[in-house]
Amino acid sequence: MSLWVFGYGSIIWRPNIPYIAAYRATAVGWSRRFWQGSHDHRGTPEAPGRVLTLVPMNGERCEGRVFEIPESEISSTLALLDHREKNGYERQQLRVETAELGIVDALTYIAPEHNEAWLGDASAQMIADHIRVSSGPSGSNTDYVLSLHDALEADDIQDAHIAQIAALLR
Repeated sequence: MSLWVFGYGSIIWRPNIPYIAAYRATAVGWSRRFWQGSHDHRGTPEAPGRVLTLVPMNGERCEGRVFEIPESEISSTLALLDHREKNGYERQQLRVETAELGIVDALTYIAPEHNEAWLGDASAQMIADHIRVSSGPSGSNTDYVLSLHDALEADDIQDAHIAQIAALLR
């Protein structure tokens, strides 16, 4: 039995997990937003960057990728993802839609509003200004945004929030 993992941020352009299949997938009723602080990857404890989380929003659709993890790799993959998503994220099951498989129950990581690294909503300009000056052990926050934007465009995925912030950063 395999595990499906839904990626909506950096996992799209830098999965770094062993997978046997990947498909475009849509989470209905969710939107990705740069509302989570990053003290460990794209920022520091003293100057956190901004990274994505999923936020429930009626009428919205978040397109990403779903990855099939083989049974023999589930334990090590979960350990890797738990470390990667440790700064306020929680594992959650999410139903996503794919053209190839229909509905898939997938594991994803969502940073809820009550976590200690939550930064919350801000204007696109404020988010871009924050991202522009942030950097951490995984590199610049700007590179994170632009890499995701480029990957979404390559997959012909439209995301107004990401596009607006990427345009401000360019």
